[in-house]
Amino acid sequence: MVNDGSSSGAGDANGSEELGSEYNGNKRRIDRRRFLQAAGVGAAATGFAGCLGGGPSEQSEGIPSEVTVGVLAPAPENNPIGASIANSAELAASHLEDNDELLSGVDSVNVSIKNTEESPQTGRQRYRELTLDEGAHMTTGVFTSEVLLQLMDPISQQQTVHMTTGAATPEASKQVHEEYDKYKYHFRTGPVNGYHLGQNMVDFLGAKGSDLGWDSVALLVEDYEWTNPVQRAIDDHIGDLDVEVAMEQRYASGTENFGPIYDNVEQSGADAAFVAMAHTGTPAIVQWARDQRPFEFGGIHVLSQLPSYYEQTGGACGYTITQNTATPQSELTDKTLDYVEAFNDANDSYPVYTGYITYDAVMQWANVVTERETVNADEVVTGLEESSYTGTAGSLDYYGPDHEYAHDIMYNFSPDTRPEEGVNPVFQQWREGDGTGSQEVLHPSYVSSTDYEAPPWV
Repeated sequence: MVNDGSSSGAGDANGSEELGSEYNGNKRRIDRRRFLQAAGVGAAATGFAGCLGGGPSEQSEGIPSEVTVGVLAPAPENNPIGASIANSAELAASHLEDNDELLSGVDSVNVSIKNTEESPQTGRQRYRELTLDEGAHMTTGVFTSEVLLQLMDPISQQQTVHMTTGAATPEASKQVHEEYDKYKYHFRTGPVNGYHLGQNMVDFLGAKGSDLGWDSVALLVEDYEWTNPVQRAIDDHIGDLDVEVAMEQRYASGTENFGPIYDNVEQSGADAAFVAMAHTGTPAIVQWARDQRPFEFGGIHVLSQLPSYYEQTGGACGYTITQNTATPQSELTDKTLDYVEAFNDANDSYPVYTGYITYDAVMQWANVVTERETVNADEVVTGLEESSYTGTAGSLDYYGPDHEYAHDIMYNFSPDTRPEEGVNPVFQQWREGDGTGSQEVLHPSYVSSTDYEAPPWV
């Protein structure tokens, strides 16, 4: 459930290659004429994006009869993380069009999906197309931190609300905090930011350490940008626990041979490898299972969050633990499973974490627009700041402008209680039954579906 730093690695997991071209899988009509009239220009203005201030939403009053949601996703045709972003935005739009209470005067909710290609430059160009050419009333998505940070200035220039649903870098919220008037149009609906992801790992270990039997851990962190705040939070807080850190290694990006690293873990005597992995996750997990290393395995393993990962790895991920936003088995709120089944009905697959978050972002934005009776971005910013919305992933509340993580989704600091404010990630374990794998929840206890089971060879 984390920003991966520069690429998802999901394509590697399923053997697919990412597309280099723009995704135009949606068939919803874009009301480009309406934007051009509103913006007062007669031709596509993309090339002048850096010179223009104020997007269409800033100039809009009321709610138009057609609303456009702009979506930025990595390779949405074959990357499960990008596909979940795109398909969930489509699903939210469909539900809004069928809803008599939300956006009730709107005839059509258009969704325009663009492929960022996980490239900052491409992401900027696609964002400009969405806001300037197509007049998006809000934008959402963005998986990698590098892409998001390149979008912060264009978002401020276009003054169109953007709700991030993948990238976890705290640098974005830091900009909102330090230059609020400029960057206030950015919100992070999820996941919790990178520092809170690391803190949540420690909170999990504190809550479940005795059940796991992990008296000592070997901290293994891949060397990518997204893990910097995660590792900082672990270093800040793990000393509060009665758990020994037997070794700590920040290993090189692109590592494929984990033999020497695992030899060190064995020599340290650690009960478990406590990991933060995205890009390097598949060779790490396959080699751990193949060699039946005598230590357990858990933490943040992004690819293990994919519902299809058990089949993709031939069961190698069995018995491993990872943090996640939700699983198809976890009823975090009364909306979670309805969304999961609707997604599965529409796409014949279950969503990845970015899907839950994107669906929630679009629905929360629609709630605020309905309450405020306008798509005006400044009004929506105020509305989101005051909003407390129950989504599929939990209670969606944002830190205020004075907070160091301004406009980030709140983290629930009582991780084993249902939150009145904030979200609480789940920790799942891959378990096998009848030859297939399932993502069973260990924590929090109010949604747990199983007790922890150690690998049979440990």
